[in-house]
Amino acid sequence: MKIDLTDTTASKINKALVQGRRAIGTPAVGMVLTLVIVTDEENAYDALKAASDASHEHPSRTLVVIKRVSRSPRDRTTSRLDAEVRVGADAGTGETIVLRLYGEVVDHAQSVVLPLLLPDAPVVVWWPVNAPLDPANDPLGALAQRRVTDTYASEQPVQDLGARAGTYTPGDTDLSWTRITPWRSMLAAALDQVVCEVKGVEVEGEEFNPSCELLAMWLADRLDVPVRRSLSSGPGLTAVRMATDCGPIVLDRADGSLATLSIQGQPDRAVALKRRETAELIAEELRRLDPDDTYASALRFGVERLNAASEPADEKSAEGPSEEPSEEPVAVEAPVETAAKAPAKKAAKKAPTKQTPAKKAAAK
Repeated sequence: MKIDLTDTTASKINKALVQGRRAIGTPAVGMVLTLVIVTDEENAYDALKAASDASHEHPSRTLVVIKRVSRSPRDRTTSRLDAEVRVGADAGTGETIVLRLYGEVVDHAQSVVLPLLLPDAPVVVWWPVNAPLDPANDPLGALAQRRVTDTYASEQPVQDLGARAGTYTPGDTDLSWTRITPWRSMLAAALDQVVCEVKGVEVEGEEFNPSCELLAMWLADRLDVPVRRSLSSGPGLTAVRMATDCGPIVLDRADGSLATLSIQGQPDRAVALKRRETAELIAEELRRLDPDDTYASALRFGVERLNAASEPADEKSAEGPSEEPSEEPVAVEAPVETAAKAPAKKAAKKAPTKQTPAKKAAAK
């Protein structure tokens, strides 16, 4: 059921919600949270579809805030609020209110959203695009316990990660971090199967992909080892290679859906590691509304590490490129060299025993 309201107010929207629930025969409210989506007209459909799919796992009241900025100076002074109320089958398992703001009310969106929040229920604000660099100090972000951004949609994702680290507030998270949850689980499970020490890590993926950067930051933070970032044609993350004293551990995903886990001394295993849809990412974020300390630690550690690593990299390039390639084969081929030198040492020991009879004959 859909109810369209033109030039309306928050009280009229609440009355329309009650009217819609009674019309479909569900007067009770069985929703667990309020999801506020701040987006533009172009991305509103995809964001609303993802929220509707996620509502099957988390019944919620979804408020879609679309700020319509007019180019005409005359229209900018005219404030207007249009709303579309959806209940029943048109709103998934919850309620949906699409708010379109015009004129001066655009700068006071929090005043429109506040009366429509569910009482005594958590609030989550999601910016699919054009997220603020400091979500906690945003007027709408200040209303929420959880603030979800997506650095992948920004023009400069790596720079935005640095800005997020400087303005991080408990409750902030990013869908670029949520995308690497299966990778983090698989790598942690792989290290649990062996007893070895990790010497270095290489993370391979697309250039300017924030998920690749966050995974490298997390590995550097947790393992306290050097992490090298290499580029590939994608899609997204393609491989993680860990050099250990027990042999290499490689998680390779070349096609974006099926990965291969290789551990020294064990047969290769195929792992389902597909790229997930936005609805799955939002549903995962709505499962936990407490602060993500692991994300905060990786974000802060990664920014400091990147800043500290930028200067030595320039110095090495100025001295000459011969140093870096000479270090990599040592870490990877050291076990092979020791195995190859062992027979040579045995042959050297046997050589004198063969010559001793000749020496005795010459002495006689």
